[in-house]
Amino acid sequence: MSVHLEREINRLKQRILEMCARAERTVQDAVAALASRDTALARRLIEEDDVIDRYEVEIEEDCLKVLALHQPVATDLRFIVAVMRLNGDLERIGDLAVHIAERVVEICREPPSGPAIDFRPLADQTISMLRRSIDALIDLDARKAREVIEADDAVDVADRAVVEQVKSRIRNNPTRLDQDLHLMAIARHFERIADHAVNIAEDVIYLLEGRIARHERLQPGEGAGGG
Repeated sequence: MSVHLEREINRLKQRILEMCARAERTVQDAVAALASRDTALARRLIEEDDVIDRYEVEIEEDCLKVLALHQPVATDLRFIVAVMRLNGDLERIGDLAVHIAERVVEICREPPSGPAIDFRPLADQTISMLRRSIDALIDLDARKAREVIEADDAVDVADRAVVEQVKSRIRNNPTRLDQDLHLMAIARHFERIADHAVNIAEDVIYLLEGRIARHERLQPGEGAGGG
């Protein structure tokens, strides 16, 4: 590897880790805003939405520049491809955290109605998966990455539990349907964040082993768009 390419690779590593930290913090803040009905925090997250967007654009431009100027091969090329995939997933995680914040603002326009929805198991599982996927990237650990993929089922269970709680509220008091639909959407946003954490874990496996791990999750009879 040339000195110039090595410098660019190290810079990309630093930038993608900065974006990982930012995305994780945004999700944690969204969870805090939801738990405490903190509209000031929620609005701050919404206002700062463009921070992660800027990271994504700059990292993508850096990747394209490295590809054009240095024409990396083998491991270096795989690293660039993995970073571009990670970059997209982290940007979408940031967007989903902002969507949760937006729902919090809407929910807080009215006083709570019906029994409180317990988001904590779903939020904890989601943050744990995101943190462990980032740890797998930092440590370049395929075992940790596979543990994240295996944990996805637990998030699906927690998601269904929240949805059932919301459905029960709707049955008992359908007059607050708008608020309940926001709660349902929040559960979906958490589930999607967990999906992107799985994508990050799969990208780590691709980086280390050169295999596209998502194909391992396809069930018999599914095509590339299944699952």
